[in-house]
Amino acid sequence: MELFRALAVLAEPPRPETARFAHLLELGRAPDSTEYAQLFVFELYPYASVYLGADGMVGGEARDRIAGFWRALGQVPPYEPDHLSVLLSYYAQLSEWETLEPSGRRRAATHRARAAFLWEHLLSWLPIYLAKTAETAPPFYRRWGTLLQDALTAEARTVGPPQSLPLHLREARPLSARADLGRAGRELGIGLRAGERLFALEGMFGQAPLHLLRWLKAEAEVWGDRHEAMQPITGIVAEHWADRARTLARGVATLLPLEGTFVGRPD
Repeated sequence: MELFRALAVLAEPPRPETARFAHLLELGRAPDSTEYAQLFVFELYPYASVYLGADGMVGGEARDRIAGFWRALGQVPPYEPDHLSVLLSYYAQLSEWETLEPSGRRRAATHRARAAFLWEHLLSWLPIYLAKTAETAPPFYRRWGTLLQDALTAEARTVGPPQSLPLHLREARPLSARADLGRAGRELGIGLRAGERLFALEGMFGQAPLHLLRWLKAEAEVWGDRHEAMQPITGIVAEHWADRARTLARGVATLLPLEGTFVGRPD
């Protein structure tokens, strides 16, 4: 479980020990603060609540649910319980407690807690997050993401599949657009306003609605295939995300004109 602790350190802003962990994991030159910011500040926030919450924002009900896991085990949740570094460190702690527990009954209970935490708060969103990391991150963090994905895959096989869909996903609200709007703007040649996603999305629709709808439909179809490819590892979690992506693609398709209708490029 020291691997998860080391990977957790590397999900935090660079500090003196970052280089040591990068060397131990054979990830190459340690990242600087600019590379860290490029991924974790501007591209992919390292908070589970952003990806599991209904509004795509830090905090809220998703964070409260994660904090509830600590409380259920009689512990005080940390300040940011949904931060990736905190989640990885706590998973390592749960695994260590399981290994060191002398009582068979309590060890089995700790194993169930470990499995629940893995599926509820890590595998419910990290495979998607790490797939995006592989596309957008600086080289060091792409290697970090690959190592973390391999570690999570091994853990999924070790603890076995979940008995039911994670609560985060069972209680998910209706679909909302969470596309990579920055990339959409670049590919379509339209401006992206700074601000919350809904505000930015409204601005893009105002400039080129049909082009953006077609882009969103194609993006959802791609992610439907990606989620399906994850099914051998994450099972019903991957099925859930694949279904949501394809539902979004079908919904967007109903807003598009019939094939063959000519629509010029945006000005």
